Amino acid sequence: MYAIIIMGDKMYEYIIGKITYIYPEYIVIENNNIGYKVYTSNPYSYRLDNECKVFIYQQIREDDNTLYGFKDIDEKNMFLKLIDVKGLGPKMALPLLSVSSDELMKEIENGNINYLKKFPKIGDKVARQIILDLKGKLVNKDEVKVSDNELKDALLGLGYKTPEINKILPNIDSSLKIEDRIKEALKLLLK
Repeated sequence: MYAIIIMGDKMYEYIIGKITYIYPEYIVIENNNIGYKVYTSNPYSYRLDNECKVFIYQQIREDDNTLYGFKDIDEKNMFLKLIDVKGLGPKMALPLLSVSSDELMKEIENGNINYLKKFPKIGDKVARQIILDLKGKLVNKDEVKVSDNELKDALLGLGYKTPEINKILPNIDSSLKIEDRIKEALKLLLK
Protein backbone atom coordinates (compact mmCIF):
# COMPACT_ATOMS: atom_id res chain seq x y z
CA MET A 1 0.00 0.00 0.00
CA TYR A 2 1.31 3.45 -0.95
CA ALA A 3 0.59 6.83 0.59
CA ILE A 4 0.81 10.13 -1.22
CA ILE A 5 1.91 13.06 0.91
CA ILE A 6 1.30 16.57 -0.40
CA MET A 7 2.99 19.44 1.43
CA GLY A 8 0.98 22.69 1.65
CA ASP A 9 0.83 24.60 -1.64
CA LYS A 10 3.87 22.84 -3.16
CA MET A 11 1.90 20.80 -5.70
CA TYR A 12 0.67 23.66 -7.93
CA GLU A 13 2.25 27.03 -8.68
CA TYR A 14 -0.24 28.14 -11.32
CA ILE A 15 -2.83 26.88 -13.79
CA ILE A 16 -3.13 28.17 -17.35
CA GLY A 17 -6.55 27.61 -18.81
CA LYS A 18 -9.85 29.02 -19.97
CA ILE A 19 -12.33 30.56 -17.53
CA THR A 20 -15.53 28.55 -18.09
CA TYR A 21 -17.68 29.73 -15.15
CA ILE A 22 -17.70 32.73 -12.83
CA TYR A 23 -19.54 32.58 -9.49
CA PRO A 24 -19.69 35.14 -6.64
CA GLU A 25 -16.92 33.37 -4.65
CA TYR A 26 -14.94 31.42 -7.23
CA ILE A 27 -14.09 30.78 -10.87
CA VAL A 28 -13.79 27.53 -12.79
CA ILE A 29 -10.66 27.34 -14.93
CA GLU A 30 -10.47 24.51 -17.45
CA ASN A 31 -7.16 22.87 -18.25
CA ASN A 32 -6.88 19.55 -20.15
CA ASN A 33 -10.64 18.96 -19.92
CA ILE A 34 -10.61 19.33 -16.12
CA GLY A 35 -12.47 22.21 -14.48
CA TYR A 36 -10.69 23.50 -11.36
CA LYS A 37 -12.81 25.33 -8.79
CA VAL A 38 -10.63 28.25 -7.64
CA TYR A 39 -11.65 30.74 -4.92
CA THR A 40 -10.52 34.29 -5.70
CA SER A 41 -10.84 37.69 -4.04
CA ASN A 42 -12.75 39.11 -7.01
CA PRO A 43 -14.05 36.47 -9.44
CA TYR A 44 -15.65 39.11 -11.65
CA SER A 45 -12.24 40.58 -12.48
CA TYR A 46 -11.74 37.51 -14.72
CA ARG A 47 -13.37 37.30 -18.15
CA LEU A 48 -15.45 34.35 -19.27
CA ASP A 49 -13.93 32.22 -22.07
CA ASN A 50 -10.61 34.03 -21.64
CA GLU A 51 -7.41 32.02 -21.31
CA CYS A 52 -5.28 33.20 -18.41
CA LYS A 53 -2.68 32.19 -15.86
CA VAL A 54 -3.95 31.90 -12.28
CA PHE A 55 -1.40 31.53 -9.47
CA ILE A 56 -2.55 28.89 -6.99
CA TYR A 57 -2.40 28.17 -3.27
CA GLN A 58 -3.69 24.70 -2.37
CA GLN A 59 -5.00 24.02 1.11
CA ILE A 60 -5.32 20.36 2.01
CA ARG A 61 -7.02 19.18 5.16
CA GLU A 62 -8.53 15.85 6.21
CA ASP A 63 -11.93 16.68 4.72
CA ASP A 64 -11.05 19.48 2.31
CA ASN A 65 -8.89 20.23 -0.73
CA THR A 66 -9.35 23.86 -1.76
CA LEU A 67 -7.64 25.96 -4.42
CA TYR A 68 -7.21 29.74 -4.00
CA GLY A 69 -6.29 31.80 -7.05
CA PHE A 70 -4.42 35.05 -7.65
CA LYS A 71 -3.84 37.30 -10.67
CA ASP A 72 -0.10 37.58 -10.01
CA ILE A 73 2.67 36.33 -7.73
CA ASP A 74 2.63 39.52 -5.60
CA GLU A 75 -1.03 38.97 -4.73
CA LYS A 76 -0.26 35.35 -3.82
CA ASN A 77 2.68 36.43 -1.64
CA MET A 78 0.47 38.94 0.20
CA PHE A 79 -2.09 36.16 0.77
CA LEU A 80 0.63 33.88 2.19
CA LYS A 81 1.68 36.63 4.62
CA LEU A 82 -1.94 37.18 5.67
CA ILE A 83 -2.65 33.50 6.38
CA ASP A 84 0.44 33.38 8.60
CA VAL A 85 -1.42 35.74 10.97
CA LYS A 86 -2.77 33.88 13.99
CA GLY A 87 -6.55 33.45 13.67
CA LEU A 88 -6.72 34.47 10.00
CA GLY A 89 -7.55 31.58 7.67
CA PRO A 90 -7.62 31.57 3.87
CA LYS A 91 -11.36 32.32 3.55
CA MET A 92 -10.98 35.33 5.89
CA ALA A 93 -7.80 36.55 4.15
CA LEU A 94 -9.19 36.42 0.61
CA PRO A 95 -11.51 39.46 0.87
CA LEU A 96 -8.57 41.57 2.09
CA LEU A 97 -7.07 41.14 -1.38
CA SER A 98 -10.07 42.80 -3.06
CA VAL A 99 -8.34 46.16 -2.50
CA SER A 100 -4.95 47.13 -3.90
CA SER A 101 -1.93 45.70 -2.08
CA ASP A 102 -0.55 49.23 -1.67
CA GLU A 103 -3.72 50.40 0.07
CA LEU A 104 -3.80 47.36 2.35
CA MET A 105 -0.11 47.72 3.25
CA LYS A 106 -0.58 51.44 3.99
CA GLU A 107 -3.52 50.80 6.34
CA ILE A 108 -1.66 48.01 8.15
CA GLU A 109 1.43 50.23 8.53
CA ASN A 110 -0.80 53.02 9.88
CA GLY A 111 -2.34 50.59 12.40
CA ASN A 112 -5.84 51.30 11.07
CA ILE A 113 -7.94 48.74 12.96
CA ASN A 114 -11.25 50.27 11.82
CA TYR A 115 -10.26 49.88 8.16
CA LEU A 116 -9.51 46.17 8.62
CA LYS A 117 -12.75 45.60 10.55
CA LYS A 118 -14.73 46.63 7.46
CA PHE A 119 -13.85 43.30 5.83
CA PRO A 120 -16.15 40.28 6.42
CA LYS A 121 -15.42 38.21 9.54
CA ILE A 122 -12.58 40.53 10.65
CA GLY A 123 -13.30 41.61 14.20
CA ASP A 124 -11.31 43.75 16.61
CA LYS A 125 -9.13 40.86 17.83
CA VAL A 126 -8.12 39.65 14.34
CA ALA A 127 -7.58 43.23 13.07
CA ARG A 128 -5.19 43.88 15.98
CA GLN A 129 -3.40 40.58 15.31
CA ILE A 130 -2.95 41.49 11.61
CA ILE A 131 -1.33 44.78 12.60
CA LEU A 132 0.79 43.16 15.31
CA ASP A 133 2.06 40.42 12.99
CA LEU A 134 2.52 42.40 9.77
CA LYS A 135 3.29 46.03 10.64
CA GLY A 136 6.80 46.82 9.47
CA LYS A 137 7.05 43.56 7.52
CA LEU A 138 5.21 44.53 4.33
CA VAL A 139 7.47 46.38 1.94
CA ASN A 140 6.41 47.99 -1.31
CA LYS A 141 9.13 47.64 -4.00
CA ASP A 142 8.97 51.40 -4.74
CA GLU A 143 9.38 52.20 -1.04
CA VAL A 144 12.56 50.09 -0.90
CA LYS A 145 14.16 52.38 -3.51
CA VAL A 146 13.10 55.47 -1.55
CA SER A 147 14.28 53.83 1.66
CA ASP A 148 17.68 53.05 0.06
CA ASN A 149 18.05 56.73 -0.85
CA GLU A 150 17.01 57.73 2.66
CA LEU A 151 19.61 55.36 4.15
CA LYS A 152 22.29 56.58 1.75
CA ASP A 153 21.53 60.23 2.63
CA ALA A 154 21.71 59.46 6.35
CA LEU A 155 25.09 57.75 5.97
CA LEU A 156 26.44 60.53 3.74
CA GLY A 157 25.34 62.97 6.46
CA LEU A 158 27.43 60.99 8.95
CA GLY A 159 30.51 61.48 6.78
CA TYR A 160 30.73 58.16 4.91
CA LYS A 161 31.67 58.13 1.20
CA THR A 162 29.40 56.90 -1.61
CA PRO A 163 31.63 53.96 -2.72
CA GLU A 164 31.77 52.47 0.79
CA ILE A 165 28.01 52.96 1.23
CA ASN A 166 27.21 51.32 -2.13
CA LYS A 167 29.37 48.35 -1.13
CA ILE A 168 27.28 47.53 1.98
CA LEU A 169 23.75 48.42 0.72
CA PRO A 170 23.04 44.95 -0.77
CA ASN A 171 23.79 43.35 2.62
CA ILE A 172 21.12 45.30 4.51
CA ASP A 173 17.64 43.89 5.07
CA SER A 174 15.31 46.27 3.19
CA SER A 175 12.26 45.22 5.24
CA LEU A 176 13.67 46.78 8.44
CA LYS A 177 12.66 50.22 9.69
CA ILE A 178 15.05 53.01 8.69
CA GLU A 179 16.49 53.29 12.23
CA ASP A 180 17.37 49.59 12.27
CA ARG A 181 18.79 49.79 8.75
CA ILE A 182 21.09 52.63 9.81
CA LYS A 183 22.29 50.59 12.81
CA GLU A 184 22.93 47.58 10.57
CA ALA A 185 24.77 49.78 8.04
CA LEU A 186 26.96 51.32 10.75
CA LYS A 187 27.93 47.85 12.03
CA LEU A 188 29.03 46.88 8.51
CA LEU A 189 30.86 50.16 7.91
CA LEU A 190 32.75 49.91 11.20
CA LYS A 191 34.10 46.41 10.45
